[in-house]
Amino acid sequence: MGVSYAKLWKILEEKKMMKTDLIRAAHISSNAMAKLGKNEDVRVNILVKICNYFGCTFDDIVEIIPEDK
Repeated sequence: MGVSYAKLWKILEEKKMMKTDLIRAAHISSNAMAKLGKNEDVRVNILVKICNYFGCTFDDIVEIIPEDK
């Protein structure tokens, strides 16, 4: 299974935020942001920090992409 953070990028766009703004606001590393930008796995605590900042849940920022069978 893969992941997509397209929902997160949409939130950033709606709030007129840049990725660097989120790094500072949610107290996440630039390395974690780079992984998010590549739709790579990140630690749950990174997603929790983002959700806490936006007041949302995982479903609001992450989409699980099922593998073709």
